[in-house]
Amino acid sequence: MKQSSFIFLMLLILNILVFPFVVILSLPAYLEVSFFDVGQGDSIFIEAPGGYQVLIDGGPNYFKVLDGLSQEMPFYDKEIDLIILSHPESDHMTGLFSVLENYKVDNIIWTGMEKDGEKFETWKRLINEEGANIYYANAGDTVNMGDLRLEIINPKKSLIGERVKETNDTAIVAKLQYKDSSFLFTGDISSKIEDELNDIDIDILKVAHHGSKYSTSEDFLKKTTPLVSIIQVGNNSYGHPTEEVLTRLNNFGIKILRNDTNGDIKIVSDGSNYKIITSKK
Repeated sequence: MKQSSFIFLMLLILNILVFPFVVILSLPAYLEVSFFDVGQGDSIFIEAPGGYQVLIDGGPNYFKVLDGLSQEMPFYDKEIDLIILSHPESDHMTGLFSVLENYKVDNIIWTGMEKDGEKFETWKRLINEEGANIYYANAGDTVNMGDLRLEIINPKKSLIGERVKETNDTAIVAKLQYKDSSFLFTGDISSKIEDELNDIDIDILKVAHHGSKYSTSEDFLKKTTPLVSIIQVGNNSYGHPTEEVLTRLNNFGIKILRNDTNGDIKIVSDGSNYKIITSKK
C-alpha cells in the first residue's frame, strides 16, 4: 500500500513538472489564420507564433464559432487575447455572444457606434460584464504581437456614440502583417470605402460582404494584388458570391476559396511561404 501511494505521488509530481513544458512546446511555430465555416457570416481566428490569439467576428450562429475554436485551441485554453467586432450586424456579432459567455476575453476592439435592436443590447451588456479592456477602432491604430502587426485601416474617424444608417461601410478593415506574409480583412465594406483606401499590397484577401457585387471592384484588386481570396459565405438568398465578383477574381488570376464549398479554411505561414488547408477537399 505504501509503495503504490509513493508511486502515485511521484507520478503526480512528474505531471506537475512536465505540464508547463508541454504547454510551451505546443505553442505554434507558424502564423495560422482560420476562416471558420459558420454559414452566411464572418468568423476568423488568428493564432500567432508565441500563442497570441485573435478572433475577428463570430458569425451568425451561437454555436458554430465554438466548434471552430474547439478545433484550434487546446481544451484547457479558455482565454482569448483579443476579439474584434468588425461591425454590429448579426451575421458578424451573434457568435461572439457565446465566446464572451464561455471564454475569458482580455481585450475587445470595436467601433463603439450605437444601434437599435435586442442583439446589439446583448452585445453591449456582455462586453461590459466581461471586464475586458475595451478599445475603439480608428485608422492608424496598431496591435503588435511579437513579429506580427495588425493595423486598423478603417474607420477613418471615431464612431463612438454615432448612429449610422449604413453600418457595412463602418466595418473595421485591418491588415495583418507577419514578416513577408500579409492578409487584409475587409468586413462588409462596399467599393465606396475600397476606393478611399490607399494602395495595399497583400497576399491573402478576405473578400468583402460575402462576395457582394457592390464590393471587390477591379480598381480595388489592382491596388491590393492578392494571390488568394477567401469568401466567407453560406447558403443564402442574396446570390452571394455574385458572378460579377467571381469573374473579377478569375480575371486577375486570384485563387478563390469559399466556406460553402471548402469548409473551414486555414492559411499557415512561416512569414515567407504559406500552406492552405481545407476541411472539405
